[in-house]
Amino acid sequence: AAARATPRIAMTAPTLQEIASCVSGYDPNALPVAQAQEFIARLVPRIEAVEMLALRSSLGRVLARDIVCAINVPANDNSAMDGYALRGSELRAAAATTLQAIGTGFAGQRFEGAVQPGQCVRIMTGAVMPAGLDTVVPQEFVTADGAGITIPANVVRAGDNRRLAGEDLAAGEVALAAGRIVSPADLGLLASLGQAEVPVRRRLRVAFFSTGDELRSIGEPLDAGCVYDSNRYTLWGMLQRLGVEVLDFGVVRDEPVALEAAFRAAARAADAVITSGGVSVGEADHTKQVMAKVGDVLFWRIAMRPGRPMAIGRIGGNNEGAHSSILFGLPGNPVAVMVTFYAFVRDALLTMSGATPKPLPMLRAASTAAIRKKPGRTEYQRGIVTRNSSGHWQVEITGSQGSGILRSMSQANGLVVLHHEQGDVAVGDLVDVLPFEGLI
Repeated sequence: AAARATPRIAMTAPTLQEIASCVSGYDPNALPVAQAQEFIARLVPRIEAVEMLALRSSLGRVLARDIVCAINVPANDNSAMDGYALRGSELRAAAATTLQAIGTGFAGQRFEGAVQPGQCVRIMTGAVMPAGLDTVVPQEFVTADGAGITIPANVVRAGDNRRLAGEDLAAGEVALAAGRIVSPADLGLLASLGQAEVPVRRRLRVAFFSTGDELRSIGEPLDAGCVYDSNRYTLWGMLQRLGVEVLDFGVVRDEPVALEAAFRAAARAADAVITSGGVSVGEADHTKQVMAKVGDVLFWRIAMRPGRPMAIGRIGGNNEGAHSSILFGLPGNPVAVMVTFYAFVRDALLTMSGATPKPLPMLRAASTAAIRKKPGRTEYQRGIVTRNSSGHWQVEITGSQGSGILRSMSQANGLVVLHHEQGDVAVGDLVDVLPFEGLI
């Protein structure tokens, strides 16, 4: 991917040390997941740049401003179904009501005639309610004979089957709040307001690359002791789900000159840089040294499994945060990359994009097997969630939970989340499960 200059995120940023001082009990050598998440939430800035897009082009983008209704939706009281519009006060409580039908109201046309007492109007779904009428009786409840209709007692009440002006949205009301990711339903809602263009944040630019002399890209010969790089493909897939602009810098060898060039180029091109590999303790790894050289970076050991080592900070520009990119240095093992991405990086990138991240939904499912777990760290185990014969959720662990076994991640349909203070799980105990559907 070619590096290119890009408008930066506006930053007036505290130093990493200042952020750390705000996190209670901060210990980079034994950092609970919740504290790491708090630190990252304090670290990441938001994009400031705004662009106007045609309505259909705004799908999946982040609203930059509140969308305020300029009109009532619907604009007038209207009928919720085909039937007869009448005055609810004229319905008889204990006997049938007979009224004279004097005309028809169609959708898109206003019935202009005056409706006198004892009269009603044939009306179609969506038609504006004639002046003075407040109730609609469905046509299937009515007996019509000539110009008159008969309505049985107690089939409708005053006000039934009438949509009120502004019932969906009222003029001056906030229809969609800034920070929302525009959904298909939102497109329809915006269209109902006559909104032809939508103010959105520009796309977040995210660069990523893998590090390690043992890695080979698809299509290259696989020498002894080498493996094909899978992390860039899982990262690419996860980033695509977030709607960011993705810049793939490939595989970078564990050589200081090559690493420094890659970090600097990625920082110039992107708002955030994600790497995999090189953050654990290892004599041959130069990645940590280069990270420290090109920016202000902290190295964590997080109380979690998989994914203990991680780097976080700012690179490029200067160490005060101006014109710099946020760095997420993830572990090298494939499962650990995915788990740390969803534990820490996903919400951070959404925040940087200007979105308001919502907690990922958890299922409560009964474990089909005992799980050993010591308090003091958060564990993420791959599982398959199904319904048992009683219709309740149950989850089965997908065998070996090694952080290099990507197949088990592919087989799973969710992550069993065993929280920091949680202990052993017995057969039948309820556990939290993070479903993959819509996520991975």
